Amino acid sequence: MATFLYKLGRLAFRRRRYVALIWVALLALAGFGAASASTATSSSFSIPGTEAQKAFDLLEQRFPGGSADGATARVVFKAPDGQKMTDPANKAEVKKIAGDLKSGSDQIASVTDPYTGNAVSKDGSTAYVSVSYKVNSMELTDGTRSALEDAGHTAQKSGMTVEIGGDALQAMPETGATEIIGVAIAAVVLVITFGSLIAAGLPLLTALIGVGIGVSTITALANVLDLGSTTSTLAMMIGLAVGIDYALFIVSRYRAELADGREREEAAGRAVGTAGSAVVFAGLTVVIALVGLAVVNIPMLSKMGFAAAGTVAIAVLIALTLVPAMMGFAGKRVMGRKARKAAEAENRPEAKPNMGTRWARFVLRRPVWVLLVGVIGLGAIAVPAASLEMGLPDDGSQPTSTTQRRAYDLLSDGFGPGFNGPLMVVVDTANSSDGKTAAKQVSDEISGIPGVVAVTPAQFNKAGDTAMITVVPKDRPSSTETENVVHAIRDTGKDIRSDTGAEVLVTGSTAMNIDFSQKMNDALLPYLALVVGLAFLLLMLVFRSVLVPLKAALGFLLSVVAALGAVVAVFQWGWLGSLFGVEQTGPIMSMMPIFMVGVVFGLAMDYEVFLVTRMREAYVHGEKPGQAIVTGFKHGARVVTAAAVIMMAVFAGFIGSSEQMIKMIGFSLAIAVFFDAFVVRMAIVPAVLALLGKRAWWLPRWLDRLLPNVDVEGEGLRKELGETPSDGEGRGDAQGERELARV
Repeated sequence: MATFLYKLGRLAFRRRRYVALIWVALLALAGFGAASASTATSSSFSIPGTEAQKAFDLLEQRFPGGSADGATARVVFKAPDGQKMTDPANKAEVKKIAGDLKSGSDQIASVTDPYTGNAVSKDGSTAYVSVSYKVNSMELTDGTRSALEDAGHTAQKSGMTVEIGGDALQAMPETGATEIIGVAIAAVVLVITFGSLIAAGLPLLTALIGVGIGVSTITALANVLDLGSTTSTLAMMIGLAVGIDYALFIVSRYRAELADGREREEAAGRAVGTAGSAVVFAGLTVVIALVGLAVVNIPMLSKMGFAAAGTVAIAVLIALTLVPAMMGFAGKRVMGRKARKAAEAENRPEAKPNMGTRWARFVLRRPVWVLLVGVIGLGAIAVPAASLEMGLPDDGSQPTSTTQRRAYDLLSDGFGPGFNGPLMVVVDTANSSDGKTAAKQVSDEISGIPGVVAVTPAQFNKAGDTAMITVVPKDRPSSTETENVVHAIRDTGKDIRSDTGAEVLVTGSTAMNIDFSQKMNDALLPYLALVVGLAFLLLMLVFRSVLVPLKAALGFLLSVVAALGAVVAVFQWGWLGSLFGVEQTGPIMSMMPIFMVGVVFGLAMDYEVFLVTRMREAYVHGEKPGQAIVTGFKHGARVVTAAAVIMMAVFAGFIGSSEQMIKMIGFSLAIAVFFDAFVVRMAIVPAVLALLGKRAWWLPRWLDRLLPNVDVEGEGLRKELGETPSDGEGRGDAQGERELARV
């Protein structure tokens, strides 16, 4: 592989004008497609294999035109002190607003009058108007949303408190600000790392081109493939991350080759042949992690994973072709004056060791202590992960400054906490001899379940073979008590089916959230086994070792569990919650653990591959195990540190979001990258390698013959170029060997 990539790098360098023209043309083509495509809406959300989804599909079939997937809103009114919502003036105002809403948009399916729909609290202080729409929240027009908001403003003028809840006010996800902040921080870190504006600009420029092509392609195909509006956000986040990382690795190696006195074209070829090999396999691990989301069997997640994986593949291709082409345009300016002086000083025998070298030698002297501190520290942080509770956020997790949260609180005060998450019980009586009697039995049985405060009479469809029953639980939607009520209803339904033949199914947003969380929880371990197992095989090809991939996988699991522990401590327990703007503690978002595993696994393997391949390369070229560790850190620590800091800054920018979900994802990714890059890769990895010595690179002979030699370290490339290890290679660094001998 190294030989092929070496030739590809030289070709791209020589034919840089054609290479650059091809990528610019692809960017223009993707941009034209995105501009011509219609605006993306939210993708259809389904959870195959769950009871809630089965009930939802049954409602779509038996109640045609019911807009079961349409957006909903609740306009909540609270009477001024000393008044009631049943007072004539307040009643007239509410009825007028309900009438205005009906005529305010052709997207509205129905508007419920609170005075005929039993939507006034017992004490008369609170009432609400329910609004159902024909389309989902992402397809609502600005005019429809404005009509809803204007209705609230009109009622406020009469002295009533008015708040609006539901998903109708859910806006399209906004992007741009955090990405700009992340790019700005990345630019500063790159300038500090390279000491050259040209060198710093190359990774940024090529990463933005790659992200532009990937996101534009997703936008162009969004409606055709039902990708949804959030897919491009995920692709942008991951594409920007790996795009900067991969270009950073190539440019760093190119500068090192120039510092060794090689010609520019030769340096570009060697950079792509060596660091490019690491980029290919690092990219493959990210693709495996993202494509592996398909095991969850949720179409929305699968499509997001495939789309993001495509963006990663583009980032790899750009690193191998466009980056060397741009280095050709940059010329010697890729090495600034200060950078050239620093490289010359570093290559002098009497040069002071850099920070990476000094840290590696420190670890060689005390590997046991470094290993114990790293493992025990992460283990202690991981303890809260044992208490992980997963769920999906609702309006109750919104900041108190939002109208959705205030509407949620008004309904909780007026009707009880469970009123914000009613359960929809669907009774299929097609196989029952007496459907009405069966539905009546269902209502009676559910009324006796602890935690249920209200059960509405059954409403049958025109055919009379399906009934809907609304159940209001006592506790808030995201509580464990409400989850227990759902399970109790389902257990009761099994008995009723055996008695009457009627099938009882529970759905609604609360039940869907519970089933979604359970499905994500059940998929977590199989997903981990898949991505870690495949990556183990891939890393065994790269490193020609059994223990190094095993150490990489175990280190990743340790950092992920520690990150989950930190997330539970902050967002579920509330520790340091005020520092991160956590206003409401609660269950951890169901998608977050698997999402974090996929993204962090890919980035962690980036750092592992780049750092350890430099050690493997040094070892294969003749250095002793201890000195190979020092060499790997000498050339790779600075680059890996810069890449990790950039990623942490990008992800941490999302912590400031007012959305609890975005805040949680930003925090989890930032802290996971910190643990993996600085504790696992920079401390635990060299400590383990120091203790293992030559055994780290052991591979059974039968397995060595079985595995293809991908030559990531460039040994075959050196032979083709007619090079042999220099006299200095093979003896190793005396100080490093003495330090290794002490352990």
